[in-house]
Amino acid sequence: MESPGVQPDLEQETYVIGRLLKPEARKDIIDFFAETEIQPTSMMDISDGLSSEILHICKQSNLGCVLHEDKIPVTEESRMAAFKFEIDPTACALSGGEDYELLFTVSQSDYEKVSANANISVIGYMTEASEGTTIVTKGGTKHTITAQGWNPLK
Repeated sequence: MESPGVQPDLEQETYVIGRLLKPEARKDIIDFFAETEIQPTSMMDISDGLSSEILHICKQSNLGCVLHEDKIPVTEESRMAAFKFEIDPTACALSGGEDYELLFTVSQSDYEKVSANANISVIGYMTEASEGTTIVTKGGTKHTITAQGWNPLK
């Protein structure tokens, strides 16, 4: 039974609320690309959630992907907020957005430069389209990625 008058306790959630209400564009990543002469092969912001955006990139690039759950960055503040509200932190990372994070792909020759940057998380790799779009869980199980983000056409 829903209780529309009940409000969640957000007093200790300053970090999470700030990321959603006052997102900051990742200009540092753009500057990094310019300084290192990296040309991304695709890039978009994660406004509709990681799962939706990686599927867009795969479709537009005619590729598949493998993501690794344990590589997806989730801050401790976000993890604790998810647990508080009884939500899986990974589900939040896959479905959440609006924080101006960037999702991009680079050629294999740029992998070492990108992975050396502490402000970038390498969360997976692109594959042939025939290999599908999967996420490998922390337990080693593979699942097909499904879009959970907002669909403006509904």
